[in-house]
Amino acid sequence: MKKLTVILLAVLSFSACKDDKKETTSNEVPKEETIKDSETKNDWITLFDGSSLDEWRGYLMDSVPSGWSIQDNTLAFTPGNGEGQDIITKEKFKNFELSIDWKISEGGNSGIFWSVLEDKNAKIYESALEVQVLDNERHPDAKAGTSHQAGALYDLVSPTSNVVHPAGEWNTAVIKINHNTNEGSSTLNGTLVATFPLQGEKWDEMIANSKFKNWKNFGNTQNGFIGLQDHGNKVWFRNIKIKKL
Repeated sequence: MKKLTVILLAVLSFSACKDDKKETTSNEVPKEETIKDSETKNDWITLFDGSSLDEWRGYLMDSVPSGWSIQDNTLAFTPGNGEGQDIITKEKFKNFELSIDWKISEGGNSGIFWSVLEDKNAKIYESALEVQVLDNERHPDAKAGTSHQAGALYDLVSPTSNVVHPAGEWNTAVIKINHNTNEGSSTLNGTLVATFPLQGEKWDEMIANSKFKNWKNFGNTQNGFIGLQDHGNKVWFRNIKIKKL
């Protein structure tokens, strides 16, 4: 009888240990999934790596217009058929950090858009906000006012310093947009050159003092496309990536 009791206790002990192991494993799985989900949220998304235009299409188009092509691992725009060949991402973004290298031709002008609203009756710039891409030395826009110079939130916020590299040289732009904190910023070549709100009293004041004051759809779309501008000048982009915030 004593021997039987010992055997029963051993069986019960093994069963309890097995159940504890199952419970521990069950508790660990959600924790691992949570970490993975968090890492995925903070990952950079490649929009252009030098080999594919799969993440892009033309504004109001299903495909990439002919002016845009891959040249020496860069996304290049070559003018030829007049303006209007702006391109946008296939995915919309609301809160993000966008990193992009750009190089402009002599006397050239282009731009980096976000919050793009597609409207068949409107140009891309009628809704979208823009960080200016420009040859500050030669393009007339640079003389029209500092809010039209490279790195500016176009016609709204002037860059605090002129850190743009000359035409033909690469620049790195970082644009951060966070509607949850009402904060936007433009960084050029490692220098924070512009900060701005995205809504509220200060935002309304900015718009009222700009060319956009009577544009009904300007800046009204929070969740919109990223865009690159055809301004009729040769321009190159590379290393385009975005991180959702």
